[in-house]
Amino acid sequence: MNIKPLGDRVVIKMIEAEEKTKSGIVLPSSAKEQPQMAEVMAVGPDIVNDEKKKDQIKVGDRVIFSKYAGTEVKLDGVEYTIIKLNDVLAVIE
Repeated sequence: MNIKPLGDRVVIKMIEAEEKTKSGIVLPSSAKEQPQMAEVMAVGPDIVNDEKKKDQIKVGDRVIFSKYAGTEVKLDGVEYTIIKLNDVLAVIE
């Protein structure tokens, strides 16, 4: 099953947080801060059809997004978040 976002929405999948610090200390899951980084899984038609927006973001991009943005959904055991394009703060290159 696929998620097809509507309008100017983007479906993202969270990128797992590092379990070790740079110095090699292993962090328990309760001590890890959840990153606001994710991979774009799908983009809505308002983004694809808009000449200005379609060059900003595409499927496969890694992005940073607003902390409390979006709606979380679980589909086939995988957690996704659906956010508006305005909640995407940056693309990681």
